[in-house]
Amino acid sequence: METGQTVRVTARCSECGGTTVRQVNQFIHCDDLWWDAEISCSTCGMTGCEYSGPGTPPDDVRDALLAAHGPARLRVVGPLPSLVPVLKVLREVSGASLSDAREQADGLSRIGLTGTLTEMEFLGARLRRRGLPADVEVGETDRGRIMIQGITPGRAATSD
Repeated sequence: METGQTVRVTARCSECGGTTVRQVNQFIHCDDLWWDAEISCSTCGMTGCEYSGPGTPPDDVRDALLAAHGPARLRVVGPLPSLVPVLKVLREVSGASLSDAREQADGLSRIGLTGTLTEMEFLGARLRRRGLPADVEVGETDRGRIMIQGITPGRAATSD
């Protein structure tokens, strides 16, 4: 499943004073969370690629995606047979400490975790691969938050 979100933000062009369009995207590529940003001005023809690759987008990119599309909520459906697979996924994906991963796991099974749709689909896919039923909802969400970092599969998280 390809999941991604895009938003266009306008600003004044630093080259000519015209209007620039900064297009930011967040998507899943090669089983990792990626983002990119491109800028262009139709008045003077200035174009550029700010960034394209895996990782956590800067706050302004993430905030623009959340403002344009709203947050998504990820929840584990039903009781957790064991906390171990959840902790492992959270640590692999976000690089969280064990104590932070425990707090996030608690939120995941109670109120859910929120973020961009792409972040929640990415985390949900990782949980489902470990046999954990996870559901992503789109709409009004105002509690919980997880910052997803683009950590490649199999990469060890640091220990407490």
